[in-house]
Amino acid sequence: MSRRADALYGTDEAEPEPLRFAVGPLSFELLEGNVRAVRVGSAEMLRGIQYLVRDRDWGTPVPAIRDLKLSEAPGEVSITYEASVRDPDGAVLRYAATIAASPTGLDFTVDAVAGADFVTNRLGFCVLHPAALAGAPLTVEHGDGQAVQSQFPVLIDPWQPFTDIRALIHRQEGVAIACRMEGDVFEMEDQRNWSDASYKTYVRPLALPWPYVVPAGSANRQSVRIDIEGTPPPATVATGAPVEIVLGDRVGPMPRIGLVVTPAEAAATLARMDALETLGVQDLLLTFAAHAGHGAAEMAALAEVARRSKARATLECVLAATGNLDAELRTIADHAARAGLAPDAVSVFPAPDLQSTPPGSAWPACPPLEHVYAAARRAFPGIPLGGGMFSYFTELNRKRPPVALLDFVTHATCPIVHAADDLSVMQTLEALPHIVRSARGIIGAKPYRLGPSTIGMRQNPYGSRTMDNPGRRRIAMAEVDPRQEGRFAAAWALGYAAASEAAALELLTLGALTGPFGVLGGDGPRPVFAAVRDLAALAGLPRRACRSSAPDRVRAVGAEGPESTVVLLANITAEPCDVMLDGAPGKISLDAYETARIAIA
Repeated sequence: MSRRADALYGTDEAEPEPLRFAVGPLSFELLEGNVRAVRVGSAEMLRGIQYLVRDRDWGTPVPAIRDLKLSEAPGEVSITYEASVRDPDGAVLRYAATIAASPTGLDFTVDAVAGADFVTNRLGFCVLHPAALAGAPLTVEHGDGQAVQSQFPVLIDPWQPFTDIRALIHRQEGVAIACRMEGDVFEMEDQRNWSDASYKTYVRPLALPWPYVVPAGSANRQSVRIDIEGTPPPATVATGAPVEIVLGDRVGPMPRIGLVVTPAEAAATLARMDALETLGVQDLLLTFAAHAGHGAAEMAALAEVARRSKARATLECVLAATGNLDAELRTIADHAARAGLAPDAVSVFPAPDLQSTPPGSAWPACPPLEHVYAAARRAFPGIPLGGGMFSYFTELNRKRPPVALLDFVTHATCPIVHAADDLSVMQTLEALPHIVRSARGIIGAKPYRLGPSTIGMRQNPYGSRTMDNPGRRRIAMAEVDPRQEGRFAAAWALGYAAASEAAALELLTLGALTGPFGVLGGDGPRPVFAAVRDLAALAGLPRRACRSSAPDRVRAVGAEGPESTVVLLANITAEPCDVMLDGAPGKISLDAYETARIAIA
């Protein structure tokens, strides 16, 4: 492993470089057979056009591509290739793709054939419109030819905002973009739910059964056509000018910073209590999985961590919720009492809610949340009670808790639900302001605790498991992500704190001390350790709004200390850049994914 790759990503797996094309005002990239970053002039009109295969756990097999042929001539680009993917049972699907581009549009067509019965949750095109279009007018043409005038949702839609889609037409930068889809029934989901910064239009309605079988020998042809009308303004050329960070007004206090502790990591945490004290985090989230058989031993391990820490302790309980709620919660409370754990707060989640309930699916048997919360109050009287979702905003948005019965509301996010490449992970920061705005629309002024949120996935609501990653690659839905060991994770964590500025968070939980989500590795502190320590040092201080002239390159967090204003900077790109910080003399140079702490007198 090269030292540079190790420092940045924790892996020597090289990301493939995209091929870049331009024809007239239209430009796009080709990566692993898919189109991304479709621009007309300087404006991104589509984030991507992807032909994807999803397995029964919603994993995304990477296609084996061969016979890639490129042809560029004045006024046109032609790309063809053949590809194949295997399902977990070994069945193969082969397909041939053609991409043709001109100054007035782009056509992406795929013909696929299953060599044997092929099991999949989804097979075909996904079209991504950028989240920056929130609130923009949109014309939706349906399968029957009817056209409806609407808009891209502002608040995140928990269900499909549009179904039976034949075409989507919007205007941007004076240009009309018509996206027409053929070959299957398409519908849209608001992908901001999962912190993807896009609206996704995909094939096969979720109300239909999945997984399903593509019979051996069956053929499927799908196409996406983009038509461009109008003349865009001239494309702007990047000048390499420094990114400007401007400090604004106070926006409430900085949130408390926390870490999660599981019984499996309790012993490793106890062995590094010195590092926990150095971090200075204010909160520990103690996870107790009653539904998975956790009992007295697991509670004792958590209690010992809480006893030796100065941090506030919240007992996070996942209940089986299949029998007597009072009996189950009394047992948990008895375990805590015998272990000497007197939590400062408790949050409870019924296990049936661990799995997502997609549109059209039957909700699993689950006691009403009102009953769950009432039983928790009886078992843990006199301490704050939290709820919401153990998993992600998607599930909170679809099953909204009775907020009035809670003292705080919580959920997490994960940036690798749908894609795990570096660009997609960093682009999830663009979705966070949409998430926290929509969450506030649900919970009002109730105290809001966000996390634990890390790059790796701690629990998969969309399948039976998280994805194995023995090769330490960039894999969607994997628990272990190698970037946790590199500067990438530190930049992402600081970017996350910056992007959640408008949430007025009480608590932000960013990973664990040890383990796959740890700020410590086998050789000591990882780069994310310093990022969490710097954020924890600012907890409770007056927060200053930070505005970046290029938030896709640099993010910032600012707070007023007793002697100086402190600004934490994160370069969220793989390229060095310079920063001009409001109130600081001279420019600040940041290397790839580098973070910095700047004090302004």
